[in-house]
This record gives sequence, structure tokens and C-alpha cells, in this order.
Amino acid sequence: MSAMNAKESSGGEEEASGMRTEILGESGYRGEVKRGQVIFIAYLIATLELTFLFMQMGVMPYLAKSLGLDSVGFGYLQTTFGVLQLVGGPIFGRFADQFGTRAALILSCASGSAFFLLMSMSTSIPLLFLSRLPAVFMHGLPGAQKVITDLTAPSQRADALGKLGLCFGIGIIVGSALGGVVSTKFGIFVPMYVGLVGNLINTMIAMIWIPLQAKPKSDHHVTENSNVFSVREILRLMKFPGVMEIFMVKVFAGLPIGLFLVMFSIISMDFFGLEAVESGYLMSYFGVLQMVIQGLVIGKLTNHCTERTLLRLSVFVFAGVGLGMALMRTVWHYCIVAVPLVFAFSTLGTITDSILTKAVPSSDTGTMLGICASVQPLTRTVGPTIGGVLYRHFGVSSFGYLQLIVNIGLFVYLLKSKIPLREMKSE
Repeated sequence: MSAMNAKESSGGEEEASGMRTEILGESGYRGEVKRGQVIFIAYLIATLELTFLFMQMGVMPYLAKSLGLDSVGFGYLQTTFGVLQLVGGPIFGRFADQFGTRAALILSCASGSAFFLLMSMSTSIPLLFLSRLPAVFMHGLPGAQKVITDLTAPSQRADALGKLGLCFGIGIIVGSALGGVVSTKFGIFVPMYVGLVGNLINTMIAMIWIPLQAKPKSDHHVTENSNVFSVREILRLMKFPGVMEIFMVKVFAGLPIGLFLVMFSIISMDFFGLEAVESGYLMSYFGVLQMVIQGLVIGKLTNHCTERTLLRLSVFVFAGVGLGMALMRTVWHYCIVAVPLVFAFSTLGTITDSILTKAVPSSDTGTMLGICASVQPLTRTVGPTIGGVLYRHFGVSSFGYLQLIVNIGLFVYLLKSKIPLREMKSE
């Protein structure tokens, strides 16, 4: 069975390569330019969507407070958003596999428009909760990953996916700053109008510039007669060789630091003693780190190291980050720890996404990316409860010790295990 799955996956990649050539006409310079243009548009769509998302994140606490929502209620609001994203990720991926990447990106951008429209009308707490519903299909980053996966060779995939970190960094920096400035000068609802118009523009960009991509013919039987909401079809991917193991590494390696980041707004006030402005500067610092590491460092590493090596390296660095977090006492210590933290986080995410999309047939890469995208919403869903208990009873150092123990265990497992990977390096 494993051999058959591996063969099917390999065949899917070969068909996907053929599809790239047929659709974009890669026979020569013009085809390469066209492919590069489409990938650039995918980066642009992801950057804009993330910018608007971080813009509303900065404004949301103030909007919620103005409507009379207390801290507990705000936690429920955040959990609602996380659950919707968690459920919607795999469904969005299945939709992309069945109806094409362009349709999926249009769905994501249109959902973003509905999201901001409802937020702009949120004059009561029930309406504010209602505005979260479109988040189930807001997955611009996995949509962009799907475009890149379809249009790049397996040996180039990790590098291309890593450059999405630039989009994420720009989104954090510009979105956080824009939300604060616009809401202060023009009113708390104006960022929602900006997000609404921006997502409508994003929808038009996806409709005009993202080509309609057909699936490889040999893969049609996989998706044509199956339901987008089929849990069985989603779980089927976990049976391919190495998929479950890599996915578990992806989930558990970053879980402790994920819990810390969920609690960071409280930790920054109580433990570090930061004001709101200083927290904003710290977020910008993280954005710059992410841009530099994912945009410049990871691409070079993928040219010289195998993905198995980089996977082990990211887990090992994560263990070191855990030790650093356990010993840190000031915000300056955290700024130092943040460098290897962002490196490990970015490398783990990029490499596991690349490995997992290669491990399944090309017709299922969207679903696989959707499953990967559900990891962070899962952390945001369980994080406030688990993170709150850890912080309240054991302090900030508990996150570091948990990170250290978990990743040492994972590193030993990766050294001893024989997980089947398609080892490729860019030439």
C-alpha cells in the first residue's frame, strides 16, 4: 500500500510538471515570465490580505471594548475566529483542489470583503460575533501557497514558499501601523472600510491575473465524485508515507511557543512591563526578522541542504529557544531569543509544507495545504486555556521548559526515524 501511494504521489508530481508546461507554455522565455508574473500576483494577494487582517487585529480590542465586551468575552470572540479558521482550512483546500486555485482565491478575497463589511456594521456584540463567520473561508496565504505549489518544480518549492515570509512580515508591519494611524485620525470604523475596499480590489486582481488552472487528467477520479466537506477524503491524505509523522512534528514542535505567543499580549504587560506603543515596536521587530529570514536566509539554505537536514535543524534550534525562554528575564533577552525563534518557526513551517505537498498527489496539494493552515488556528483555539493555566501556575519560564523538553524528544525521534522523504536540492 505504501509503495502504491508513493508511486501515485510521484506520478502526480510528474503530471503536475506537465500541467505547468501545458498551461503556461514554459517552452522558453515567455513561459517563464508568465509563470513568474502569476507567482508575483499570488504574493501580492497574500500581502494585501495579511495587511488588512493585521490592521483589524490592532483595532479589534478597542472596537470590542467600545461595545461593552469584557476580557472574557473578547477571549470568546478570538476563540470563535480560531475555530472557524480551523474548520475552514481543510475545506478551503478541498475547494481549491476541485474548483481550481483562482476560484479559491476569489472565494477567500470575497469572504474578506464580507468580513469587513459585517465589521463595519457591528454596532452591537451579536453583530460583532456574526462578523467572524466569513473567516471560515479567509485563507489567502494557503491560496497563494497552492499557486506556488502548482507552478514550481519540487526542487524549487521550499525556496518559493519561504518567500511568503516577506508577505507575512510586510502584513505585520504595514497592517499594524496602518490600523493604528487610520483609527486614531479618522475613527474606529474607517479601517474596516479600508479593508472592505482593499479586499474587493484583491478579488478583482484574482479574477483578472490568476489563470484558470485545470487538474492533471489522471487525477480527476480523485476529486470529481467526492464532496468538498468529506472528512474521509481529508483524512485519507494522512495515510500516505511519512505524512502523519511530519504533520505531528509540525504540530508539536511549535505548540509550546504558539501557546506563549497567544498569551503574549498579557505577558508583555505583566512580565515585561511594556506599554501599547512598545508592544507595537516589538511586533514590527518580529515582522522585520521574518522578512529577512524567510526572504533571504531560508532560500539559500534550501539550495545547499536537504529538507531532512533542515527539518532536524529547525527542531534542534527550537529546543535551544526553549532553554533561552526559560532563562530570560527582560524584554532585551527576548529580543535576542527572537532571532533563533523566528528562524526555527519559519524554517519548520516552510520545510514541512514543502515536504507534505510532495508526499501527496498533485490533485490533493490544496487539501494538504489547508490541513497545514489549520495548525495555527488550532493553537489559537486551545492556547488561551492551556497557556493561561501555564502562565498562572508556573510562570513564563514554563513555556520555555516545555518547548525544550518537547523538541529534544522530537529531535531524537527524527535522528532515529526513517521517515520517507523526497530528498531534493535546487541546483
